[in-house]
Amino acid sequence: MTRSRIAVSLLAALFPLVAALAAAESDPKDQESMPADCPMHAEHMAAAAKEAGAEAPHDHAAGVDHRGDQEMGFSHASTSHHFILTATGGEIRVEANDPMDLASRDQIRSHLAGIAKSFAAGDFNSPMFIHDRIPPGVPALERLRDAVSYTYVESERGGRVDLRTENAEALAAIHEFLRFQIEDHRTGDPLEVAAR
Repeated sequence: MTRSRIAVSLLAALFPLVAALAAAESDPKDQESMPADCPMHAEHMAAAAKEAGAEAPHDHAAGVDHRGDQEMGFSHASTSHHFILTATGGEIRVEANDPMDLASRDQIRSHLAGIAKSFAAGDFNSPMFIHDRIPPGVPALERLRDAVSYTYVESERGGRVDLRTENAEALAAIHEFLRFQIEDHRTGDPLEVAAR
């Protein structure tokens, strides 16, 4: 048997084994079962999430922050966001952390005034861009836009948008939207209606 035939025979014998190993390595289910003490566990999990079309949690959070800074015109690090659920709707509040940061204050005011107008027109492109998906509640808020009022109110260090409705379905959609915002922006605000 010549060397080339031996090499071909060896490759033919090894190919199923190599193919099986490659398939196991790229199978997300197998990666999930890898022990956490594997030195490349984080890389395996990130690769599996990326392959499945999902972002790793830290990648998603960083993406929300980056797209938010880009869309809103001010830094999430120098401002505080709060999303408050109320019995009649809710509030979106943003303020500059530093009372002397007039640039952030003015950018917040401009952004929130624009958000109030956009939401009232049924335009939720800004949160869809920031979160890289359609936030829960948005389809109903688009459809029921005439049942919700969005009022911009200026504050000392920024402003807020008051979301109000008397429509039960719109109220549920507002709460669903605000809960999503609380979780995706990691604000730590209560997920239940605030007592007034």
